[in-house]
Amino acid sequence: MESQLTIVLPVAAVWLAAGVLADRLPRLRDARALRRRTGWLLALALAGVALVAAVSIGGLLSAGAAPVDRAAVGLTLATGPALVVAVCSVRRIRRLRAGAGAFDTAPGTPAPHGLRAAAAHPLIGLPLQVTALATVPAVIAAAGADLGAEPGVTGPAITVGALAVAAIGVRHALRHSRLAERAQPAAPRSARAAGPLHV
Repeated sequence: MESQLTIVLPVAAVWLAAGVLADRLPRLRDARALRRRTGWLLALALAGVALVAAVSIGGLLSAGAAPVDRAAVGLTLATGPALVVAVCSVRRIRRLRAGAGAFDTAPGTPAPHGLRAAAAHPLIGLPLQVTALATVPAVIAAAGADLGAEPGVTGPAITVGALAVAAIGVRHALRHSRLAERAQPAAPRSARAAGPLHV
């Protein structure tokens, strides 16, 4: 049981750190800090995907009773969101890092609202945080608690998880739209409307 926990716990820690870092990206107002934190986030996301893939492949190659096999079964729920991170989030994080690097000319250069809106895009933060949330059942199972054995616990746990995912998604969408509106250029005023009325 302990060896299973030593496999699952680092995976959950990497995804938790990535989710927290992704949540704080849109708050950064400095282009250099945004580029540096985006590099950390890219490294954490790639490490998390590699860890999930390694545990899953190890579970396929091992016998049915090995700790890595039990860890792979526990991380089955996290495999889908980790795949979304690998396909969508990593590409967006790379583009965001390149965009922040274009403004990283001097210390204290402010990050434009467009970059902060891109950092708040739901396809960056949401898959990372959903994957971190999906590792929680694996950690609980590796610690020795069998939630599946209690029929009165499984239903509420699924409901709470679904509500948490919906709340995270709505939060990211609202923050992204608010920052995207600030990034829009101001509509030019009509010179004709500002002048005197011609009859």
